[in-house]
Amino acid sequence: MKKTFPWHIVIFLTPALIIYSMFSALPLLDTLRLGFYTTNDAGAHTFAGLSNYYTILFDSDWSAAFWNAMLNNVKFFAIHMLLQNPIGLLLATLFSLKGLRWARTYRTLIFLPTLLSVVIIGFIWQLILSPLWGVGEKLMEFVGMADFFAPWLGQQSTALITLALISVWQYIGIPMMLIYAALLAVPEEVLEAAYVEGASAWRIFWQIKLPLILPTLGLVTILTFVANFNAFDLIYSVKGALAGPNYSTDLLGTFFYRTFFGYQAQVGSPTMGAAVATLMFLVILLGVGVYFYAIQRKLTRYAL
Repeated sequence: MKKTFPWHIVIFLTPALIIYSMFSALPLLDTLRLGFYTTNDAGAHTFAGLSNYYTILFDSDWSAAFWNAMLNNVKFFAIHMLLQNPIGLLLATLFSLKGLRWARTYRTLIFLPTLLSVVIIGFIWQLILSPLWGVGEKLMEFVGMADFFAPWLGQQSTALITLALISVWQYIGIPMMLIYAALLAVPEEVLEAAYVEGASAWRIFWQIKLPLILPTLGLVTILTFVANFNAFDLIYSVKGALAGPNYSTDLLGTFFYRTFFGYQAQVGSPTMGAAVATLMFLVILLGVGVYFYAIQRKLTRYAL
């Protein structure tokens, strides 16, 4: 029988392909192209090769700010990896236990901040942690810890950590729900067989559940990496484009914003901004590539 061309597949895929090309692929390609140009005072573009990238990475006027933002991004990501994902794993494991009362209510309350606007989250936490009118000091005084209160958002040594903890609090529901869904997919017959053999709940988790959800943990890790190296909105809503104090909370996202759009005394440059965006893209691409090459291959081989 003669095979016909699957035109129905082309018809259904064409609208999505057009939308993706217009709003994602083409802007990305144009950004990559724009990073190889410079802009004069008249706004005309001149091809400059790799000069923008050399300036950002090695020129003393630019490199210090770029590497500071890069280091802050690494710290921001590390805090999420050390706190958000392990706590999400712990919560998902607890909620997957049978017989836990009010489990649905707890899951909803923990996931609820994820649905709120980052601007609202930032404003609320600014009010809570304000040393002038915030309730944070009062709450710590209530539990006898008033001496430990400090203007954490106003100190260079603690501002980035505080914002990272706020971000962890807001988005911890995402890894929790992803891991929770993976735990629910673990075959019941496997768990029942382990119980019959006399395995403890702790041993069942480490030797059965955890190996089976490793692909999901890998997915959570890569999503955390991409999200944190694209982070911008929380820093901007709380600290503005200058990411104070003294750029101690500056991330690649806020550095890109100042470079592309300009801010206060800094004049914006679309070509330099495109170069910064390209470097951000390469960092994320490198991280994703390392994950798929070094980790995902091992997980796939383990599953087989």
